[in-house]
Amino acid sequence: MAIANPITVIDDTGQTITLDKPAQRIIALSPHIVETLFAAGAGNRIVGAVEYSDYPVVAKTIPRVGSYATFDLEALASLKPDLVIGWETGNSPGAVDKIKRLGIPVYLSQPNTVAQVAVEIDKFGQLAGTENVSKPAAQAFRTKLARLQQTYGQRPTVSVFYQISDSPLMTIGGKQIISNALSLCGGRNIFANLTPMAPVVTLEAVLAANPEVVMTSGMEQINPQALDMWKKWPKLLATQRQNFFLIDSDLINRNGPRI
Repeated sequence: MAIANPITVIDDTGQTITLDKPAQRIIALSPHIVETLFAAGAGNRIVGAVEYSDYPVVAKTIPRVGSYATFDLEALASLKPDLVIGWETGNSPGAVDKIKRLGIPVYLSQPNTVAQVAVEIDKFGQLAGTENVSKPAAQAFRTKLARLQQTYGQRPTVSVFYQISDSPLMTIGGKQIISNALSLCGGRNIFANLTPMAPVVTLEAVLAANPEVVMTSGMEQINPQALDMWKKWPKLLATQRQNFFLIDSDLINRNGPRI
């Protein structure tokens, strides 16, 4: 009788995850992880997920174990997972440690560039044994990425202020995947030199940088006034050119295939 070889994958924190066989019961602790698992052909292996895991539509039927910030450890354990995929910067480190102490393998996901999303699709396919789906899906993603780079890579860059919130005034640092997405599409994050994922900045700093574009994530019909505060500054280049844009948060804020 043939014995299957163990599956060994290195997660986004550099930790080695080893499974005796492909994962059959996976819990995903972030909406982006759910989306990536489906892209990798492993959506039917997800037995538990967190709130807002709503894409694809079938993901809405997956049992919930809480939110990405505060999940229910007992509910999680009762689903008898053979793999938990967590979000490094979104989940509580203490809660993740408790899962590990239960003897459940934990893979931590943190793709900080658009290119790493394809790597994640590949790795999830390895963990679930669905490489017949994950490999072509990852390659299709890379092809789209290369096409974007070819189209926009040589154009003059556009300076961008990306607003997360207005009170406090928060933006994205250079290590955030949104910053990488901006650069891919010809944008230059004016705060790319900042290390935190979501640094607090001052109004004066934004005005001094004088971005050509100001954007935020959100649905326009929900908060059409999200960027109105900038329109009272007539010397701001974005105001002069009326370059204010709202992006669907599900598409840009999730480190997954739809970005």
